[in-house]
Amino acid sequence: MRKSTRQRAHPQGTNAHNRMVRRPAWWVPREAAPDLSRDARRRLGMLDWHRSHGSNVSLTARHYGVGRSTVYRWLGRYDRFHLETLEDRGSAPHRRRRPTWTLAQLQAVRSIRERYPRWGKDKLRILLRRAGMLLSTSMVGRILSRLLRAGDLHEPRRRRMSVRQRRWQRPYAIRTPAGWAVKVPGDLVQLDTLDIRPLPGQVWKQFTARDVVSRWDTLELGRRATAAAAAAVLDRLAERMPFPIRAISIDNGSEFMAEFETACAEREIRLFVLPPRSPKLHGAVERANRTHTEEFYEVTDAEPELAAFQLELRAWETVYNTIRPHQSLGYLTPAEYLASVGIDVYRTY
Repeated sequence: MRKSTRQRAHPQGTNAHNRMVRRPAWWVPREAAPDLSRDARRRLGMLDWHRSHGSNVSLTARHYGVGRSTVYRWLGRYDRFHLETLEDRGSAPHRRRRPTWTLAQLQAVRSIRERYPRWGKDKLRILLRRAGMLLSTSMVGRILSRLLRAGDLHEPRRRRMSVRQRRWQRPYAIRTPAGWAVKVPGDLVQLDTLDIRPLPGQVWKQFTARDVVSRWDTLELGRRATAAAAAAVLDRLAERMPFPIRAISIDNGSEFMAEFETACAEREIRLFVLPPRSPKLHGAVERANRTHTEEFYEVTDAEPELAAFQLELRAWETVYNTIRPHQSLGYLTPAEYLASVGIDVYRTY
């Protein structure tokens, strides 16, 4: 049987014929391609398809579901000797925005943040405005980011000091009446305890009292959380809360029984107890405990002695009530809020 003309011209067969086919000028052997990313390989495949289907940009764009400008862009970038031209280019701007703040403003933000390391840009802006420095919240945030990137501002290490609290069945106090109105400062003060662990094996107790309306806090730190200690806290509330207290809300802790309940009855203060396992009903004071843990105990430099901590905690209470802006109060301090409703706080601080 006679061989075809094509086979006679190429005795080594069809493969030899394929090797002799004239390739277009844009073709590059795949084995010569460098290590490309997935996106670059996809773009190379799109250009291969484009060349093998008549080099029609509109057809290629429809086939791959992209815009015609995309096809034109990669055709313009393509270099058959440098396939890395199909990789993504950096998107960083050639001209970056230069800071508009001054050195004095940067130093002011750094100084006040080091003093209150747990406060964010919103609160810092309020404090700077009080000092006569008008900066936007976003600029304060950019300055903080700049200081952190440069290593000029270090976040304090977190120190966990609080642990969960125990609760028992209570025999006396009543639940909060359904019609109890909380409208003015003193209508309801939530009282809770917080475990503080300054050193391994050492536990102190903090009593936290928060007025639900004004967010005014009174803090007491001691070695034990007993009913007698809780009763003494009532004297501190009378001294340092600039308004009379109508009712106190407590949990089922044993420190709020016995002498404490007797002291509340003697002072004619209503006493409301939470249902078991309902910390969500004490949201205001629970949030206060978190704030005092993060913004005071985790960043304080006080010596791990009770007297030193009590002194620093008293100073922090003043800062909390008179300097720290509160988002829930429209960035007013509790003192400013009380002044706005006609309550004088100067007799307390």
